[in-house]
Amino acid sequence: MQTIIGVRFKKAGKIYYFGPGNLEITQGDQVIVETARGMECGLTVIGPREVEDSQITPPLKIVHRIATASDIQRIEDNKNREKETFEICEKKIQEHGLSMKLVEVEYTFDMNKIIFYFTADGRIDFRDLVKDLASVFRTRIELRQIGVRDEAKFMGGIGCCGRPLCCASFLGDLSRYLSGWPRNRICP
Repeated sequence: MQTIIGVRFKKAGKIYYFGPGNLEITQGDQVIVETARGMECGLTVIGPREVEDSQITPPLKIVHRIATASDIQRIEDNKNREKETFEICEKKIQEHGLSMKLVEVEYTFDMNKIIFYFTADGRIDFRDLVKDLASVFRTRIELRQIGVRDEAKFMGGIGCCGRPLCCASFLGDLSRYLSGWPRNRICP
């Protein structure tokens, strides 16, 4: 048996599991963990619980620390930078004459990388744009093309039922829920 906690990095994002180590972590705590993207700050949505070793996908990463006030301030600073970065990237897209729509900009917690999410009708050759953005921001740049459902998840809105979109409010793993739905619909 091992003790795990569930951490979510976005409001309606997927839940990832980590080991609490020697820390006293409760549901609702902000924690700093190492992910494939680097160090990230997430919200503990599932408190400590015991699970069988067979239910864990190895290796189970351990929480580095509970977020401090300076970590929370860094997140706020990153959110402010994202707004400025969004505007700069939109200008660069127009300068390069690319037919793409910028949806979201995200800084990693440790600011090692900026991720730009965009939609487009087909494939886009954005190599020159990446070089241009890298020279402006002097950090690693990643551009990810997303679909209309992912855009709806980022943007939010009201579904045909009159309620907030399911994908933006509570569905964590969108692909798991929509495997049988028609591809041309945004909200099931």
